[in-house]
Order: sequence, then C-alpha cells, then structure tokens
Amino acid sequence: MTTAGAAGRARMLVTGGCGFIGRAVVAAFRRRDMLVTVADRRPFPATDPGVISVVGDLTEAAVRDAALLPGTAGVVHLAAVTSVLRSVADPARTYAENVAVTQDLLELARQRGAHRFLLASTNAVTGDVGTATITEDAPLRPLTPYGATKAACEMLLSGYAHAYQMATCALRFTNVYGPGMAEKDSFVPRLMRAALAGEGVQVYGDGTQRRDLVHVTDVARAVLLAVEREYTGTAIIGAGRSVSVLELVDAARAATGCPLPVEHVPAKRGEMPAVVVDISRARAALGYHPTMALAEGLTTVWQDFRAGTPAAAPGPAR
Repeated sequence: MTTAGAAGRARMLVTGGCGFIGRAVVAAFRRRDMLVTVADRRPFPATDPGVISVVGDLTEAAVRDAALLPGTAGVVHLAAVTSVLRSVADPARTYAENVAVTQDLLELARQRGAHRFLLASTNAVTGDVGTATITEDAPLRPLTPYGATKAACEMLLSGYAHAYQMATCALRFTNVYGPGMAEKDSFVPRLMRAALAGEGVQVYGDGTQRRDLVHVTDVARAVLLAVEREYTGTAIIGAGRSVSVLELVDAARAATGCPLPVEHVPAKRGEMPAVVVDISRARAALGYHPTMALAEGLTTVWQDFRAGTPAAAPGPAR
C-alpha cells in the first residue's frame, strides 16, 4: 500500500458500505487490518473502532468532503441507483446519483492523492447479447438508463486512469447473493421468503433463462484483490457457471427442504434469455477464483433468513 492511515495502516473509503455487498467488503478490508470509512445514507451498524461512519447523501459536496479523508488510499464506489425500473422512471436522478457522483468522487480522489478507485459495475452495459458468452471486450450497448450510467462511469474511470495515472477498476458483477440480502427483491431472497411462508414462486416464461450467481464472499474477495493489486481496467466477477431459473428453484428446494411450487407467468418485455460470462480475465489479472458452490451458498442464505428475516410476498423471477 502506498498511502497510509493512522499507525501506517491503509484507509479505504467504501461508499454504500451499509448495503449487502458493502458490509462484506468492509469485513474483508478489516480482516486485512485496513482502516475503513463508510459513506452511506444510514449509519454503519458495527462498533468497530477501525471503521468511521459518515452519514449523508453523496450528491452533497459536504458529505463527499467528510468521507474522503486526506490520506485515504482509495475508493470502493458501491453506492448507486441499481433499480432498472427506477432508472427508467427517473433517468435524470439516476444520472445525478450514478454518473455525477462518480465524477465528483473521482476528482476529489485525484485531488487528495487517493489513486485507487474501484467501481461496482454490471454486465448490463453490454445489453442483450442473446445466449452468447459475455466478455469484457463486448461492445457497450446498454438498453436502460441504469446500464447507460454504468457505461458512462466506466468511461470516466478510463479517462482518469490515462490522464492522471490513477488505478481505476470497474468490476462487473453478475447476480450477487448471500447472507445479508433480506432487503433485496431479487429472485434468491424471494425464494427464501416463499420457503419461510410455505408458499410458491412465480417464474417468468418457461424458466429456462440462465443466470450466473456469485456469492457475496467471492465478490468481496475480488474487490480486495483488485485493490491490493492496483488493477486498472475492467473485469467480470461471477461464478463462471450459469444455471437456469428452474435449476435455481431446484437448488433452493434442496437447501431449504421446502417444496416451492412454481407458477409460470408471461415473461416481461426485455427479459434476457441468458447471462453467461467469461471470468478468465479476473482469474488471470486478479488471481480471482470463485470458491462458493451454489448449493453451499444457498444454504448460507437460508440459514440467514431463518435466523430472522421477515417473510414477505414473493414476486416473479427476473
């Protein structure tokens, strides 16, 4: 590490650190004895003296100023509008919270010598590629304002890397799941809520659409590797293995011991037939190797939900 915090230890800023992925990333940094500043609209729940919690909206300059302390080694930028539907309903706000905030943080990081900057991105930047395997070299053809903002942020990172020699990295996560996703509305937590309630789930279309599901512990390790290696560029972070929605339901049945009956409903317009990714660049450049098998990973989610997640009505699979 080239920039140190108190007592010679590196400090990282994690935006959105109170979120599902953010908490796992903070924990990974703390296991390395790195100091962490968390910037979020909520206070960070832990009472760890190695974590500073800055509460506020990153669209405000005063919050960014308080979060990116002098001497910070780098930024892991997870905070964003991530809802595709919300981005379609309010593209201007999505731009402000995703693109403008990223630009402001990049510039502040440059000014304060925080030369590492990692962005949580998405394979939605490539749009619908049918059943083809997605690589980092696929053309950027986003189909929604959300995907477009992430593509724009990736271009900003590229510009700062070349103009200012910053180590800027965009990690494109696939479908992230794991403990701590009680507030999420993706298909895995819907399955868990349905199992708790003794209900079934709705599946769009015939359920043969394929998805790559990566466990949050693997994602956090990928972030740590990218930061430690000062990787500059783009890398896809996933399991490297896709399963159909119906196969996912079967895996959830095995993990929960619940029948989880399926009701097929018409697919929504724009439903992607497959998300199949190539993670070879992450393996080669970062030393990233996913370790959590789907069966084991779903068991960790089920245990987490049984420990206290409130049941809620399940929705259709995406």
